[in-house]
Amino acid sequence: MGESHPLLTFFMAAADGCFPPIDGRVTVLPPLAGGLECSVAFTGHAVVATALTSQAIHAQGPDGFGASLSPDFLRHLAGPKGWIDVTDATLTARGTGGPPRLAELADADDHPRVRHARKLRTNVKVYGDERGLITLADGLAGRRELSIELRNVQDGSQGHGRSLLADALSLVPEADPVFAAVSPGNARSLRAFLACGFTPIGSEVLVRPERDSQAR
Repeated sequence: MGESHPLLTFFMAAADGCFPPIDGRVTVLPPLAGGLECSVAFTGHAVVATALTSQAIHAQGPDGFGASLSPDFLRHLAGPKGWIDVTDATLTARGTGGPPRLAELADADDHPRVRHARKLRTNVKVYGDERGLITLADGLAGRRELSIELRNVQDGSQGHGRSLLADALSLVPEADPVFAAVSPGNARSLRAFLACGFTPIGSEVLVRPERDSQAR
């Protein structure tokens, strides 16, 4: 994994089944690398990584029961013209290790999934075969992050998504945690991740803020 951020401690603890207290509070941390910020919701507790002060965040009235992901709060976090990503479910699983069951791809730089990964993550590597491709990278807060794209979306009905994910876990050392951000509305993808042993631990939104220089 790449350079870590204090938020990584929360993710790694959650992967071990240890979560923040269910107290409705919001923990404010420094911003992420690369000009990014985020709001992450666990059960009954939220974590916001931002350049804004703790006072400025709490003045907006977010809480650990969902308000930290409300549209109004996220727009305040991003500023009037900042970019707000979609809300994703945060999932985690353990690597299976052993001989890698997917080959690294050297000709996928122009693929939309790969371009998206490289905008938000570092050390992006791409693997795959005729079923589709996998990106494995240093993602949010420095966690090891995986994403998937099938070559034919209809292949999901044939179990290709699940088999590709299962093979992707061989790229991660045995018992090491790996994370994925999955849109809750992408039910087919979500079912595939769950079937391969991924567990939901929270939800998250990435933000690339653009604020007035006086904002604090």
